[in-house]
Amino acid sequence: MDVQKIQKDFPVLKRQINGKPIIYLDSTATSLKPGAVIEAINGYYNFYTANVFRGIYTMSEEATAAYEGARAKVASFIHASPSEIIFTKNASESLNLLAYTVIPMVVKKNDTVVTTIMEHHSNFVPWQQLVPKYGGKMRVWDITKDFVLDEKKLSSLVDSTTKIVTLTAVSNVLGTIVPVKKLTAQIKKIAPQCLVFVDGAQAVPHMPVDVMDLGVDALAFSGHKMLGPTGIGVLWVKKQILETMPPFLFGGDMISEVHVEETKFNALPHKFEAGTPYIEGAIGLGAAVSYLEHIGMDAVRNHEKELVMYALGKLSSMSGVTIYGPPDPEIHGGVIAFRLDGIHPHDVAQVLDEENICIRVGYHCAMPLHEALGVGATCRASFYVYNTKSDVDALILGIKKVQKLFG
Repeated sequence: MDVQKIQKDFPVLKRQINGKPIIYLDSTATSLKPGAVIEAINGYYNFYTANVFRGIYTMSEEATAAYEGARAKVASFIHASPSEIIFTKNASESLNLLAYTVIPMVVKKNDTVVTTIMEHHSNFVPWQQLVPKYGGKMRVWDITKDFVLDEKKLSSLVDSTTKIVTLTAVSNVLGTIVPVKKLTAQIKKIAPQCLVFVDGAQAVPHMPVDVMDLGVDALAFSGHKMLGPTGIGVLWVKKQILETMPPFLFGGDMISEVHVEETKFNALPHKFEAGTPYIEGAIGLGAAVSYLEHIGMDAVRNHEKELVMYALGKLSSMSGVTIYGPPDPEIHGGVIAFRLDGIHPHDVAQVLDEENICIRVGYHCAMPLHEALGVGATCRASFYVYNTKSDVDALILGIKKVQKLFG
């Protein structure tokens, strides 16, 4: 993978602040955008701005073709059918859509829903808030001292009362890659009636994902974490489940007919896309998918694995640095969380910012995980296709500067 060539595709990396280049290590929060994505969005604004589905004039038909073409690209990217791809605002909305529509269908009094301690708040809070309203109980799956799910506890968490297991594919803090396929098979064997939902926000942008191979029932992810624009997300759900789910929002093209006495809803997937959609966002996401496919997702994963191996080696050899996440790069995605002894993460970030090194500090929308780890805020550096070992070296030098400043 020619990273130097890839870097040239990202206009923001040409920018300098105070005469210094930008070292962007916050792709877990949001990725940078290549010129191809920006051009695709601008193309919609410059040449065929129109609403989709409703017009029979040329520009509307062009917009509709581009919008549905993006849906087909996304479907192919995760090995699904276009009719199963719902465009949302982000992974958070996708997971909320699932919770609000599926919980009333399947959860009854004393039923259980299982999630993990590693979850982003978007895959924790909706279940925490809604499951009890229908008489159900939420069970939380813990991790081991090695920062992986404690698989020995599966049989005590999942039983005949379990209707949903919802889990992340990759932790946005620990970087832990969850063996979703293996766990799904085990869950379905224990509880055949159980639905398995996956937060793929940190997986789909970084490694090959095949929903058919995984055997799961639903997958959520965001466009802005995979080189696409903000404001566009994806929810994939098996067609047979989608057909039984009621609409989440009402209005616009999700409606087929409206009469005083009744309303008939549109066919899949439009039944779940109320109002004018984020047309240019979907088009931009389609361009992002094409860009990633040109690189190859195996190449993306191998590049990140190499960076993680290099960064873990450097960080683990430093004194006063504690790393949170698996030491094995084979099960560690492109994100590393750490703390410096006696130094608040906000101070770390502020000093690194003087060198234009962009990292994230805080709880990373995963407060239950930090509580389980017994730590406050952490520092988080994350990598993507435009990062190099020299970026890691800059981070290490920046950390040494922090330690020197704070003694």
